[in-house]
Amino acid sequence: MADGAPRLQRITDYPALLAEAWAQAHAPREPNAPTVISTFAGCGGSSLGYHMAGFRELLAVEWEQNAADTFRLNFPHVPLYHGDIAKLSVEECLQRAGIAPGELDVFDGSPPCQGFSTSGKREIGDGRNQLFREYCRLLTGLRPRAFVMENVSGMVKGDFKVIFAEILRTLKACGYRVKARLLNAMFYGVPQSRERMIFVGVRDDLGVEPSHPSGWSESTTADSVHPHFAEILRGGARDNWCDARTVFPTITKAAGTTSRTGYMSGGHFIRTRSGEERRPTLQEFQSLGSFPPPFAFVGTRADGVDRIGNSVPPLLMRSIARHVRTLIAH
Repeated sequence: MADGAPRLQRITDYPALLAEAWAQAHAPREPNAPTVISTFAGCGGSSLGYHMAGFRELLAVEWEQNAADTFRLNFPHVPLYHGDIAKLSVEECLQRAGIAPGELDVFDGSPPCQGFSTSGKREIGDGRNQLFREYCRLLTGLRPRAFVMENVSGMVKGDFKVIFAEILRTLKACGYRVKARLLNAMFYGVPQSRERMIFVGVRDDLGVEPSHPSGWSESTTADSVHPHFAEILRGGARDNWCDARTVFPTITKAAGTTSRTGYMSGGHFIRTRSGEERRPTLQEFQSLGSFPPPFAFVGTRADGVDRIGNSVPPLLMRSIARHVRTLIAH
């Protein structure tokens, strides 16, 4: 470790960490609590991270039915626009949130990233790659003090570097100083190795340079989350077992099959200390995704795994939200 570098903490009680974060999410808000609007909110992974960081969420935007139902169940007091973001005008967004342009603290969003994902076909012409323009349309109209936009690491690989550069130019043209950086959730308390591209922008007139939070935790291993985990299967190959004293592979959504080698695109399978080989339960995936146990999912197990796989891990977003809060505190 280099001199002056922050010392990474070892997480000795992961369930206690989740319980503490859940309590933070449900603590009374301060009168001057920072505000956030979350677009492409999914089931609320990012939202939960902001709540853990003490934010007051004014509005969430999500179109998928199961994700919206799950969000409503867990955030009953947050107004939800359930519909196509392209049909949400700036005026309606402001009215629903009860604010005027320039009053919002943070505008958050995770535009669909299937076209960028390294686990997908990586089609540069995928129409979902253009949904960030709807995010920018609202960003320009709302004029928040800062914004956070998340996407997958695949957007800076190969031909997608062109799209990445276009996204960066477009965000800056909205009137913001912008920095983008890959963050791995494993250094922010999440027991899985998962990189996300995080864009942080601060409004030009504030005179603040955007930055990202430093990692604070050593990698939290799978067996520290669930002591009965002995080995995990990576990539679906029968000879690709790894000791569970390592971070869990990225949680990806279900592939719709129950075959041992391909039931999930990430090949997730566990061998317990008693020798049992099985799929992780939804509750185990939930913990591995840093969703505290009280968080509830609607629908089938596959629905829940989809929601977790498509979410920004809440503990990762908690660190990002805390950091952005300090950037705009003055």
